[in-house]
Amino acid sequence: MLKKLLCLIFLLGILLPTFTKGQDISLFTQVNGRYDFTFVGNTMNIAENNPTNFYVTNTSSSATLNLGPSDTIIRAYLYWAGSGDGDFEVDLNGTTITPDRTFSHSRFFNPNTFTYFSAFKDITTLVQTTGNGTYTLSNLDISPFEALHYSRKTNFAGWAILIVYENPSLTLNQLNIYDGLQGVPDALQINLTNLYVLNNANAKAGFIAWEGDSQLATENFTVNSTVISNPFNPPNNVFNSTNSVTGSNQLYNMDLDIYEIDSYISIGDTNASIALTSFQDFIMINTVVTKLNSQLPDATIVLENPVSTCNSREVTIDFTVSNLNSTEVLQANTPITFYAGTQAITTTYYQNIIPIGGSENGTITLTIPSSVPLNFSLLAVVDDIGNGSGIVTELVENNNTFQIDIELTVSPTFNNLNPLTSCNLGLTRGIFNFSNYSELVKTDPSHIVSFHESYDDAVQNVNPITNTSNYEALTTPKEIFVSIDNGCFSVTSFFLLTENCPPTVYNAVSPNGDGSNDTFFIDGLRDIFVNFELLIYNRWGKHLWTGNNNKSDWDGYVEDGVGSTLAPAGTYYYILHLNDPNYSEPLTGYLYINR
Repeated sequence: MLKKLLCLIFLLGILLPTFTKGQDISLFTQVNGRYDFTFVGNTMNIAENNPTNFYVTNTSSSATLNLGPSDTIIRAYLYWAGSGDGDFEVDLNGTTITPDRTFSHSRFFNPNTFTYFSAFKDITTLVQTTGNGTYTLSNLDISPFEALHYSRKTNFAGWAILIVYENPSLTLNQLNIYDGLQGVPDALQINLTNLYVLNNANAKAGFIAWEGDSQLATENFTVNSTVISNPFNPPNNVFNSTNSVTGSNQLYNMDLDIYEIDSYISIGDTNASIALTSFQDFIMINTVVTKLNSQLPDATIVLENPVSTCNSREVTIDFTVSNLNSTEVLQANTPITFYAGTQAITTTYYQNIIPIGGSENGTITLTIPSSVPLNFSLLAVVDDIGNGSGIVTELVENNNTFQIDIELTVSPTFNNLNPLTSCNLGLTRGIFNFSNYSELVKTDPSHIVSFHESYDDAVQNVNPITNTSNYEALTTPKEIFVSIDNGCFSVTSFFLLTENCPPTVYNAVSPNGDGSNDTFFIDGLRDIFVNFELLIYNRWGKHLWTGNNNKSDWDGYVEDGVGSTLAPAGTYYYILHLNDPNYSEPLTGYLYINR
């Protein structure tokens, strides 16, 4: 009666609207070598959750790893899962484990939404250190969600370790590991890509799956549209709580299944389709692993350290060709073509056989055509004869390129600068402000400008002038050199000039020896108008004194006077002949002596 009731519940669930949501199964990683894989793990359920009429989940369980003496652990990935929102801190052999990645799935059973989770952790180092023996996962607790999930008989928890191991007796194989958390019913199709089948012998596929019920024989598994089974997994009940590694049929509500698929996959296949269907049984696929014999190289290339010189169209660059993710050596003389944008520049060939997992370094100097702009993308394609075609069959055909941005540098353009003129402060000395010339000379705001007193300093960019707003030129004309830098550099220059500005006459004289206004002082005269002549007259027009650049300023004494030589206080008249082409007329005026 109970069994009939449960079947009715499931049928009602099918008839009611259901919605599912999770993460699609996709490629996680690919490894190549003399590799194979196995599983170790266990359920937390003490019985199947259907049709058992009591809660069946514990918080810990154990399993034993038993690899052969010639097997070497390469990778170890832990998955754990259960009903509910998730428990993301568990212990493995006493070590606390938190996930690197998590997955979730939800399904609507009227009137509630039921959630499920899975978690992933890379535990390669831990398993390599432990090796064969017992593994115990503990503290996996789904109790907060158990009552709700029991109402739909979907309460479960479990764990599994996917182990990739190496054995020198194995053929060179390609292992593809796909994961996510995708649910069934009613139908699920997973497209496996990144395959290349060289030999289909001993090809196999494995699953980590959750929540399958052995008593619900309502599902099947197909590879390329062919129904697959094995002695542990009948064609209509492939997810039936079994462990293909140990032969156990008591892996309640989880499956660790491995199938031979050599008869269902063909040499040359680059993809395969896996389909799952279920009428009643709710199943979640967590992990799919394929092992295929694919003895092929996989060429990749990396560019680095581009070097170009100023005003040159040549670029020297380092490249590394690798055969890392491969199952066969990469033959010598495989072509490499370099493209500037879409234009093929040159094709070269690396020299040596590159072993599995090996690399070869090289350096090449490329001449970039003038039709290519200064800023461009340099593309390197290994296994390319120059027209996009290759000569090597590889495991992966779409990872042969590497692109790097290149900027060719040319000397910067600049704006010409006008001479800068200041007043002559004596003997052509002048003070100048050319701080704004750093912006005026630029044709690009990013250019870096510096000023120098010699051409050599500008070329070497040393000894810059720091006080450009109050620069003193001791003699003029003075040439100032400007360095404009954009990675390359240009040098230009401008001149500092002085002119004789009108002098300033201080016409009050008090020749009393106090050090203030003791002489007739004219600012901007001496050592500027070097040929000047200054004449002093009294009020009646009598000539009293003549001055020039070689005589001191007039101190109030009369030259060759009759009687007293001291000029009395009063008003006097001066005539200043500058004898300068720019000042044809003399300067005249009055001065006052105060005693």
